[in-house]
Amino acid sequence: MTRYSINDLEKLSGIKAHTIRMWEKRYNIIEPKRTDTNIRYYHNCDLKKLLNISTLNRHGFKISAIARMKDEEIHDKVMEISGTKGDHETTINNLVVAMIELNEDAFEKILNTAILQLGFEGCVTQVLYPFMEKVGMLWLIGTINPAQEHFITNLIRQKLIIAIDGQPKPSSPDARTFLLFLPENELHELGLLFYYFLLKKNGFRVIYLGQSVPFDDLTEVAKIRKTDYLFTYFIAALHENEIPGYLNKLANSFPDKKIVVSGLQLQKGNISFPKNVIPAGNAEEFKKLIQGL
Repeated sequence: MTRYSINDLEKLSGIKAHTIRMWEKRYNIIEPKRTDTNIRYYHNCDLKKLLNISTLNRHGFKISAIARMKDEEIHDKVMEISGTKGDHETTINNLVVAMIELNEDAFEKILNTAILQLGFEGCVTQVLYPFMEKVGMLWLIGTINPAQEHFITNLIRQKLIIAIDGQPKPSSPDARTFLLFLPENELHELGLLFYYFLLKKNGFRVIYLGQSVPFDDLTEVAKIRKTDYLFTYFIAALHENEIPGYLNKLANSFPDKKIVVSGLQLQKGNISFPKNVIPAGNAEEFKKLIQGL
């Protein structure tokens, strides 16, 4: 079974470790297991319960009252809150629980409710981005397995593709074209798909190459199809020391085009960008950029 330290629970639930210990001692909210050397650890059931308790506590339920509830009652109260209040943290916590349980019906229901409340774009920026950050924490802690990661990635990917297909094709014959791709060995596609959605929503044409595109293939595509801009996204495939060299190679290979870049790796260290390479730190910056083109 997956094991969490108390510090892991703090990072994932937002509840301070000393508060968790106090709740354990005073209310027996969750009961830690112990290693042979007497070190506390917790399982998935403890994390799920603590996420639900955190939700109820934020919505005015006293911890003493929560402690008297059965697990089913806690779950029902959380679901009731989820359906009536636009609390992003509650939604994110519920998505984490659904992911851990591999519960597709619950994941779909929670995500669809968020889309109805916030719109698709708002759901992605206000719910799915923070949710994926929590998934990243679970990866770092080593408590999420590949099946769980593939499960949620594929469900979100389906939503993105449906949203992209739902956008009208550019009506103007002069609509400019973006070539979207991920560098070779980069497989984290969700961010790129969301930027595809933003481009199509704002009236641009898109040539979408997707994951792990070899550089030679990229140049061949550019010979076949006219493109005005290139866009790529850096998550994990390149070491941060390799990114400047890749950007220079892009700039030199496509000197007559603007190249827009984004992704978490660009936020690490000071990167010097070539003249025709434009960084977009996040989705809001990207939207402002394309609206000004």
